[in-house]
Amino acid sequence: MSRGDAPRILTGIAVATMIASIIGFVATMVLNALVFDDYDAYGEVPIPGTGSVHLPEGEVTISFHTMIIGEGGGLPVPRMKISIAPPDGVPDPVLVEDVGGTTTVNNDARVQVWTAQIPAEGDYGITTEGQVSAYVNPTLAFGHGSPYGHLPEIFAIVFGVALVDLIIVIVWIYRRKTPESTVTHHPLPVDAVGAYVPTDQGIRIQELDTLARLRDSGALTEDEFEAEKKRVLDGR
Repeated sequence: MSRGDAPRILTGIAVATMIASIIGFVATMVLNALVFDDYDAYGEVPIPGTGSVHLPEGEVTISFHTMIIGEGGGLPVPRMKISIAPPDGVPDPVLVEDVGGTTTVNNDARVQVWTAQIPAEGDYGITTEGQVSAYVNPTLAFGHGSPYGHLPEIFAIVFGVALVDLIIVIVWIYRRKTPESTVTHHPLPVDAVGAYVPTDQGIRIQELDTLARLRDSGALTEDEFEAEKKRVLDGR
């Protein structure tokens, strides 16, 4: 693997991880709501009504359960009251309002309303009241949430980490890119190319060379050459 391939590979890994985490998040949310959430594991009590439910020690979910007709949607929670009588010698359960989202399957709808901390396993007497005349077969269901309820949070964290990695890779790629430098060649102005200007010494050398050629060709006698040479050297 060359160094140039690293950004592409890291980008692919980050994107694949994000896609997998989204799929995992959606899948676990659906499975937790429809498969693993055993909302009526310990029984149901009609509203209004009384009943006895065997509850384990620990947290128990209490959900409003009814049948709906027509399109599903958010299930409005009616005004309700619940009384939980513990077995002899057992403290009262701690009831906490904890309204959740609506789950609807084939016109069967439920929404979590309370959670109860049960101090000890046993048979608990349940008494329910509520303004439920507009509902079909309303009950309070006692059960527990999904044992995999933490998985959506894990997938959300994985998605966040992958997103941060993708941003880091993009910034890295951006910083590595350097724009190609373009060099523009401008012709030098005429004034910038200085013409050769001979010095006085150069002029005298040229004149002496010319006189020597004239003497050698016979155009000047030796006396004339010497006279002209003296004139050039004297700068006249």
